[in-house]
Amino acid sequence: MSISRGTRLALAILALSAASPARAAMPQVADRADSTAPPFRVGEQLLYQVKYGRIPIGRASMSVVGIEDVRGRPSYHVAFRIDGGLPGLQVHDSYESWLDTATLASRRHVQEIREVRYRRTTRYEIYPEQREYRENDEDSLHASVAAPLDEGSFVYFLRTVRVPVGQTREFHQYFKPDRNPVVIRAIRRDTVEVPSGRYPAVVVRGA
Repeated sequence: MSISRGTRLALAILALSAASPARAAMPQVADRADSTAPPFRVGEQLLYQVKYGRIPIGRASMSVVGIEDVRGRPSYHVAFRIDGGLPGLQVHDSYESWLDTATLASRRHVQEIREVRYRRTTRYEIYPEQREYRENDEDSLHASVAAPLDEGSFVYFLRTVRVPVGQTREFHQYFKPDRNPVVIRAIRRDTVEVPSGRYPAVVVRGA
């Protein structure tokens, strides 16, 4: 099953040309081994330039806003913002996620989509222990997976794993079971040059 559009969008942010990473190094998604301490911290902010071919058409950002309580569990609050587009085709999307600080499992996810004339706001409450989630104000719960991840938490989770260049890994942790697996392939090593310096990187592709 193909990955959701929102997850593809979040993963694509990591491949964009960085405009100005602030207070942290560039994310190295597929070249970091698992470790106890996550490779990000509160206050990290990454700013990106969005291009269509070689034409700049907007900006995007990823940030770790803080640590907040979600139903009694400390959780990283992370945010994605995308603003730009072509004349008459403007996009202003926001994705916010709350990740359990101990497990990185998703506990809450909010999407605000503003694309041309399309408008949608969706809130998910995710219950990892129950392997269930709730969408908006629905009374019923939907089946989920173990250690669930949403669009935002998936990006930060991927920064904690290693995918050797030339190899592919499948993950079955997207919180909507019918959207799994999420397939990540490490294509090649590269170097990204931005105003703050040069950073080694690994080019990855999501399927």
